[in-house]
Amino acid sequence: MNPTSFPATILRSNQRIKLAIQALSGTANISHLAAEHHVSRKYIYQQKDKALAVLDDAFAPTTADETVLFYLPVTKRWLHQLILCLTLICHSSFRGVVEFMRDMLGVFISEGTVHNVHQVAIQRAGANNRAQDLSPIREALLDEIFHCDQPVLVGVDARSTYCFLLAAESHRDAETWAIHHLYAKDQGFNPDYTVADGGTGLRAGQKLVWNDTPCHGDIFHIQHQCEVLANTLSSVAKGCISARQKLQIQAGNSAQVSAAIHAETQSNALARDVRTLSQWLGHDILSLAGPPQPIRQELFDFVIAELAAREPLDERRIRPVRIALQNQRDDLLAFAGVLDEKLDDLARDHHLSPYLVRQVCVLQRKPDTSPAYWESWCRLCAQIGHQCHAVFAAVIEAMAQTPRCSSMVENLNSRLRNYFTLRRQLGGDYLSLLQFFLNHRVFLRSRIPERVGKSPTQLMTGNAHPHWLTLLGFGLPQPLPA
Repeated sequence: MNPTSFPATILRSNQRIKLAIQALSGTANISHLAAEHHVSRKYIYQQKDKALAVLDDAFAPTTADETVLFYLPVTKRWLHQLILCLTLICHSSFRGVVEFMRDMLGVFISEGTVHNVHQVAIQRAGANNRAQDLSPIREALLDEIFHCDQPVLVGVDARSTYCFLLAAESHRDAETWAIHHLYAKDQGFNPDYTVADGGTGLRAGQKLVWNDTPCHGDIFHIQHQCEVLANTLSSVAKGCISARQKLQIQAGNSAQVSAAIHAETQSNALARDVRTLSQWLGHDILSLAGPPQPIRQELFDFVIAELAAREPLDERRIRPVRIALQNQRDDLLAFAGVLDEKLDDLARDHHLSPYLVRQVCVLQRKPDTSPAYWESWCRLCAQIGHQCHAVFAAVIEAMAQTPRCSSMVENLNSRLRNYFTLRRQLGGDYLSLLQFFLNHRVFLRSRIPERVGKSPTQLMTGNAHPHWLTLLGFGLPQPLPA
């Protein structure tokens, strides 16, 4: 299809204005508007945002650019606060702070002054980190990232996103991990289980300290590995098609063409089969809403057997994935056992059959905007009775509290990269300040409404705390102008 023929591109300006007004007024459902005009919901939201921006601009108070809006009392403490905010909130380098102070405030400072302010904050942040009680952490997510070939060990609480471990080390072996587990243990760290990838040093270090604490497998990495395999085999199949077409042009109906046709057929079948197995693995076996653990294990073994049967066709690519799946089966499916126990407890508490509770869980695989979801919802509610709303809420909560992967660690890693790029060498002191800041900075937005306006520390402990600048001994933030 030509891009100029897309429905979104041929809508006239008055039609887009009408769409924006309907979206703003709330008189029409966004999904219905998108379906009616054959555009995406994202497109409708874009028109809504444009209209909101125009309204904000139209009703904004008119103020001359040179009018003084307010005055700030600039003190030495306030300048120290500004230095920390520029580096931690705005990701500025030390030289960037010096330049900002000179150009915008007319204050001349050296990089040494910026360094000294950070050293004071680092000492206080480290003391606060070491004094934090880690006993509320029940599910811990562990990972390793690298900066300039230097490993950084990371640990995050699955429920609150509190970062309890952020350390740059020269090695990532079992002893190094065990030492940090012992440090955390001194602060009350004693999780029910952890979630991590297949790192040998990471898992061995945990076993040295927590012999009986299970380490569940991280499904993100294995799913990514399977998707890469499926995409690679699809590319190989496309290459076989091109090779066959080229030979047909050059050689007509020779034996080479027959061999190329056979290779094309074989590669297409292999790519299709591996793609199907990868989709089964992600949608039916490793998804949170699914069958009990024993059934998942049988399906998992089936996928491994099918890959093994096709392994001779492309051993170099299929064998590593098949071995990884085979070696990690029990770790990858450990989350299903945890979820099964929670669902069984819910069934006993509400005096229901485990089958009904399981069906509530499996229903969550369907989007709640589909008719099939609500048809099943009504049928289950009729079977469950007056407890249906409580059971649905309890099942959804149980699923939300059952982590399958260390995605929160990956999210934290992406945030850390913005700071790591500012410096080549990472010191433990700098990371302790960064750890403190990320744990005490409030969430401005989140897909989980309960997190908005709260910091990871507050979510973990349940107790409010002062602003992070105040905790570091730099006083209260500047009050808003009247």
